[in-house]
Amino acid sequence: MALAWLPARLVGRRAQTATARSLVFTVPGWPGHLPGQHVDVRLTADDGYQAVRSYSLAAPADDDRLELGVQAVSGGEVSPYLADQLPPGERVEVRGPLGNWFVWRPEQTEPVLSVAGGSGVVPLMAMIRAHRSAGSRSLFQLVYSVRGPEDVWYREELEDGGPFLDVRFLHTRRSPHGAARASGRITAADLREPTARLDPVSPVYVCGSTGFVETVGDLLVELFAGRGKEPATIRTEHFG
Repeated sequence: MALAWLPARLVGRRAQTATARSLVFTVPGWPGHLPGQHVDVRLTADDGYQAVRSYSLAAPADDDRLELGVQAVSGGEVSPYLADQLPPGERVEVRGPLGNWFVWRPEQTEPVLSVAGGSGVVPLMAMIRAHRSAGSRSLFQLVYSVRGPEDVWYREELEDGGPFLDVRFLHTRRSPHGAARASGRITAADLREPTARLDPVSPVYVCGSTGFVETVGDLLVELFAGRGKEPATIRTEHFG
């Protein structure tokens, strides 16, 4: 059965980076969702023209409130408007939740590895928040690749994640002063220790641009080959 479009009213906006925003909507009748799922957002112009885009949910289910992560793309038709121009109180339509494979459930007890590139951290943030809310004592790892320190989403929350969240920031172009790792793209060396801390059935979540996800997927498969860990535990979500 096709999912219905539901009216969603913008009630909050917070800057994450110079071009990234967290948007909070209220959606009466929202059925709930799992961490890692996403929604379609539909905008309708006065002349009837409609545009639909998909955005990840950045937080676990909270009654009728949804938090989305939106990265404004230069020259984009929808993302710049949502990020900075949609007025508070204005309504759009959402459809979802969508995606049942790229999800984390509170009953999971295995150590987790998540790998994000840029705005790919959004659905992983929903998992991290759900993990914290559930009081889970299993290890949740995040390897987070960004161009520079100014491109990190949810910085305060990630840096104060608690004893069961291990976050590693990788900078591809501009490393902060005193960083132990030189700037550069993600390599097998960046994933070797995090993968060694996993169980054979531990899930691995990878989200980012298509090129990033393909690169990380290949690195993980190579690392798993020597450890008897199944590549089928790798779950990916990509954009672009």
